[in-house]
Amino acid sequence: MSLGGFLWYLGAFAVALGILIVVHEFGHFVVARLCGVKVLRFSVGFGKVLLSRRWGKDKTEWSLSAFPLGGYVKMLDEREGPVAAEEAHRAFNHQGLGRRALIVLAGPVANLLLAVAIYWGVYLQGTEELRPILGKPAAGSIAERAGVQEQETVRAVAGDAVETWQDLRWELIRQAVNRAAVKLEVANPKGEIAFHTLDLGELPSSALEGDLPAQLGLRLFWPRLPAVIGQVAAGSPGAAAGIAPGDRVTAIDGRPVDGWTELATAIREAPGKALRLEIRRGAEAKTIGVVPSAVQEAGKTIGRIGIAVREQPGMHADMLVLVKLGPVAALQRAAAQTWDTSVFTLRMIGRMVIGELSWRNVSGPVTIADYAGQSARMGLGHYLKFLALISISLGVLNLLPIPILDGGHLLYYLAELIKGGPLSERVMEIGQQVGLAILMLLMAFAFYNDINRLISG
Repeated sequence: MSLGGFLWYLGAFAVALGILIVVHEFGHFVVARLCGVKVLRFSVGFGKVLLSRRWGKDKTEWSLSAFPLGGYVKMLDEREGPVAAEEAHRAFNHQGLGRRALIVLAGPVANLLLAVAIYWGVYLQGTEELRPILGKPAAGSIAERAGVQEQETVRAVAGDAVETWQDLRWELIRQAVNRAAVKLEVANPKGEIAFHTLDLGELPSSALEGDLPAQLGLRLFWPRLPAVIGQVAAGSPGAAAGIAPGDRVTAIDGRPVDGWTELATAIREAPGKALRLEIRRGAEAKTIGVVPSAVQEAGKTIGRIGIAVREQPGMHADMLVLVKLGPVAALQRAAAQTWDTSVFTLRMIGRMVIGELSWRNVSGPVTIADYAGQSARMGLGHYLKFLALISISLGVLNLLPIPILDGGHLLYYLAELIKGGPLSERVMEIGQQVGLAILMLLMAFAFYNDINRLISG
């Protein structure tokens, strides 16, 4: 990856991380202030404070700290230092059980509300998505055995309507967790309705780790396009080699090229390798040598020369659908998507805990940064959806009953409610140590999976 590409991915990751941390901690901060608790510090990051400024009636210290993977809100609390008698009523530990629970709960809720707000804005603005039109299924695949035909459009999965390829992917992932048969409702180009049953029980246990539709044999349909260049990016290998819009590629290294798919595949599979392109430019035949740049995409090294296909009239409208909703419908869909994703996340975690799903599904900062960079390159709408998805994950994970997380504190408060009084300092100290050990173990899994993905591609 080039330095520019690395900085792009790092920047996209930093922006996403910064937004999620600030929103989470701001949730704690706002509710703490509403409950009358004095906030001493609002920090983005842990460890040594690098930059800080005091602001507000309480002179709260707003700071940026050295280790950026998180943040915290430090409140007035007698367990962490002396508190003046006149301010004791503003200490966190002097608040009732309900108020303390609300303050702790506010962080994860803020992340979930952020996801709702993002999805609402995206649906309100409208985004163009690929239609769920199926290509010819892979030979011997589950889709082929189910009778899937080329150019069928998926209308519903297990009775739930789908409009886009992304909807199809999401519904299949939800169903695959149960590993049961799922029914696709499809329409052929004549509008005739048919049903196909996919046996998800045939999938390997690792199916959720990759491209699930591809593992089922489901492919996105692409109209067959001639290998005619539509655009050449400035400064790209293609531009440097002299390729021009309107050129038609007829062969690569002596092998005939029948369409754009063959051309794109040959370039993708030759990063850093010299290729000889035979082209037609009007009545003139030419041979052009070009070396595709090696770039990273989804953990794999592929070749690119900076060219785009010349679109055919009507292709854009045939392949894409505009998903745009009114204010109320957009809010309803945003809330439903946030809820569904939250429940699905919990189900995935539960199945990993009991051993039904592999811990290879746990991703660390390297994988998240990769997805951040990829989604940012695809456009603002895709980046915002990525941000919403990660915000949901952060909110749900923080609600897990693990000491040191917000959910762990809520567990303490539940025990306090049942016991009729606070837990002992010793019990809470042991809980913190156990929680820290669990988090360290999860981080070790995440980093191992990141490294493994980088090595194995």
